[in-house]
This record gives sequence, C-alpha cells and structure tokens, in this order.
Amino acid sequence: MTDEELESLRRDGLREVATIGAGHAATAMSQLTNRRIMISVPQVRRIAYAEVPGMLSGLGGHVAVVSMRMLGDLTGRALLVFGEHDAVRLCDLILRRDPGAMRALGELEQSGLKEVGNIVCSAYLTALSNFMGMMLLPSVPALTMGLTEAAVSATVDPAEDGADLVFCVDTAFRADGAEVPLTGAFLLMPDQASIRAILEAIRLD
Repeated sequence: MTDEELESLRRDGLREVATIGAGHAATAMSQLTNRRIMISVPQVRRIAYAEVPGMLSGLGGHVAVVSMRMLGDLTGRALLVFGEHDAVRLCDLILRRDPGAMRALGELEQSGLKEVGNIVCSAYLTALSNFMGMMLLPSVPALTMGLTEAAVSATVDPAEDGADLVFCVDTAFRADGAEVPLTGAFLLMPDQASIRAILEAIRLD
C-alpha cells in the first residue's frame, strides 16, 4: 500500500469517526433546543499547528473558542471554534430566542456556548473512544473570545502539548427552518504519543 493510499484511508477513517460524533451531537443539540438540529462534517483535515490561525480566518476576525482538555488513554486538547456572528446566532438558537441584531455575549450566552462546546466535544471524543477502544474523558470547558490568532494562542500552548499536528473537522449546524447554516470548526490537538496512537488505529488496512 502506498503512502498516498494509506493517507486516503486515514482521512476516510477520521471522517467516519467525525460523522458518528456529529450525529450524537446533533441528537443532544436537538434535545437542548427542542428543534431538529442537523450537524454535517464537510471536511476533515490534518494540518500543522502553525496553519490553524489561517484556516480559522474564514470564520471571521473575532472568534469564540470553547476549549477542553482530553484526558484518559489519550491526552491533548479539543477546541470548538465559532466566528463571533455565528456564536451569537447559536446563542439565539439554544436560548430559544428569535434571531435578532448583533448583541454582546453576556454571562448567559457564554454559559450556553460552553454547554454547546461540552456537547460537541464530548460527542466527538466518545466516537473516537469507541473507535479506538480507549477511555477518553473531556475536562470542564473554558471559553476564550477575541481576535482569532490571539484567542487560539491563549487557549493552547503548542510547546506544552507538542501539538504540531491538528485534526480539523469542519462542522456545520443547521436548524429546521434556518436557511443559512452555522459554521464552525472542531480541532483535536493530541500530544505526540497520542498522535501516533491515533494514526496507527486509523490504519484501516
């Protein structure tokens, strides 16, 4: 098997895991909002940490980052990132408010974003845990808001975690009746030992 074929299988394996996680997250989000929520996974990518700010720039200049530590048999960090505009729209959805003008993300909204981060990150980690037959546990979520590069840098210290390889899952939320989906990104940043374990597990040959 060539390196290119193996890489293609790994991408397919990661996408399968991410799609299962998105399905679990959509079910939980539907229960939270009392509306049918669909979460799709348009793309799964492996990128270097240095590429993260540029990749997230498509979400806008200001972002909301929900971060969690990944604990258990694999360690690292998991992030759920939304642009500021979509973060506000998401808060309107989970707080069951009519979509309105741009508003500040106050204490209630911040709590709601952390709950969404907890739901989505936990669903993805559970899917990965089941796929690998390992125990993975998320920590309590934290929220950071600000300019894209600064918000990500404040959340993750690559020197501490050795996060030189990042698994990026494009994540699109669509609620019943909404014409425009909410777009964000789920980032899994394993430490070096965990990166090796994940890549070996996703050798589907």
